[in-house]
Amino acid sequence: MDLVLRNVVLAGRARDGKLDIAVRDGKIAAIERGIAAEARETLDVGGRLVCAGFVETHIHLDKSRIIDRCAPEQGRLAQSVKRVQAAKRDFTDEDVYARAKATLEAAILQGTTRMRNHVEIDPPLGLTGLKAIQRLANDYAWAIDLEISVFLQEGMTNVTGAEQLLIDALKTGERINSVGGAPRYDPSPATQIRRVFELGREYGIDVDLHLDFGNSPEGMDLPQVMDLTREYRYGGRVNVGHVTKLSTMPPEKQEPIARRLAETGVAVTVLTATDLFLMGREQTYDVRRGIVDVNALDRLGVTCSIANNNILNPFTPFGDCSLLRIANLHANTLQVGTNEDLTACFEMISSDGAKIMNLRDYGLEIGKPGDLVVIDAASEAQAIATVAPVLHAFKRGRRTVTRAPATLHRPN
Repeated sequence: MDLVLRNVVLAGRARDGKLDIAVRDGKIAAIERGIAAEARETLDVGGRLVCAGFVETHIHLDKSRIIDRCAPEQGRLAQSVKRVQAAKRDFTDEDVYARAKATLEAAILQGTTRMRNHVEIDPPLGLTGLKAIQRLANDYAWAIDLEISVFLQEGMTNVTGAEQLLIDALKTGERINSVGGAPRYDPSPATQIRRVFELGREYGIDVDLHLDFGNSPEGMDLPQVMDLTREYRYGGRVNVGHVTKLSTMPPEKQEPIARRLAETGVAVTVLTATDLFLMGREQTYDVRRGIVDVNALDRLGVTCSIANNNILNPFTPFGDCSLLRIANLHANTLQVGTNEDLTACFEMISSDGAKIMNLRDYGLEIGKPGDLVVIDAASEAQAIATVAPVLHAFKRGRRTVTRAPATLHRPN
C-alpha cells in the first residue's frame, strides 16, 4: 500500500466505529478494521474524523486579495462591482496568477481537494484571468482538482463584445466545466439567462449562475431558471448562487419554490460571508442578514452547498478559505443548533458540493481517489461547531498538508 490511515472515523459512517483505510496506486484499496498490509506511509489518527476533502463550489480566485488596491467604501454603499471593475482593468497574467496562487494554497491548507472557480472575462480584461487560472490549475493538480466556470460579471447585452468573449473562453475548453453569468447587471436578464443555457447545452457543460441578489422578492429570475432547466432537460446540471431574494420571503412562500427546485434539479449555493457583508446596506439598524436557510431547502430535497465566494476584496474583505469556518458562520447566523442540521452543513461543504459539481469520483469508497483529509474532531457536527483544524491532507494517497495540533505548555 502507498498509505494506511488507522483508527479513523469516516464521515457518513460514524456508526461503523474506528476503521482503517488504505490507498494503493492513488485509489482507495481497502476500508476495514485492522488492515495488516505494509505501506509506504502509515498514520494512526486516533479516532479523528476523515472525509474525502472539502469541496469549494463557488470562489473567485482571479479577483481575490485586491482590497488594498480598491477605492474605499463610501459610507454604507459598498459599490463592490464598480470598485473591482476599476481595479481589474490593470490585471495581468502574472498578477492574477500570484494572487490566485496565494488564495489557492490557503484553500489547500484548509483541506479543500476540489474546487469550482468562477472566472470573469468581461472586456477589456478578456481571457487574461482565464489563462492564468488554467495555468494555476495545472500547476497545482498534485493537491487539488480545480475546475473553471466562465462568466460575465458586468453584463452581456449591454457590453460590446462580451458575448463573443464568453464563446472564445468556452472554445479554449481547458478545465471549463460550467458557464454562468450575473443577470442582475444586465438590462435584459432573461436574454442573458437563456443564452447561458444555450451555451451550456452547446458545449455540454453545466450552468452556474449568480442569481437573485437583492433585498426584496420582486423580480426574481429563479422561475425562469427552473423553466429553462426543465425545457433543456438540464436537471442536476444547474446551480444558482446567492438567491438572497428568497430569504426575504416567508417560509410558506419559500416552500413551493423549494419543492420546485428539488423537482427540476436546480441546486443552491449560499455565499454566507458575502451576503452578510452586502445585504441590508440601506438599513442603519436591525440590519437584514439576507441568507437563504439551506437547511430548510435541504429538508425539502434541494441539493445545497455553502461556499466562500470572495476573499479579501470589496465583496468580502475577509477570509482564510476555511469552508469549516464559513459553515460555522452560516450555522451561527441561521441559528442552526441540532447535530442533524450541523451534519447537513458539513455535507454541504463536502459530499453535497460534490453532487453539485457532478464529481462522480468523489467519496470514501473502494476505487475512489485516495483524497483524504483528517480533521481534529470526532464527528461532522463537532467539526462545524468548533471550526476544528485540518491536521493532514492527502491527494491520491500522497501527503499534501500537515498541521500539528496545538500544545498547551503547563508550568512545571
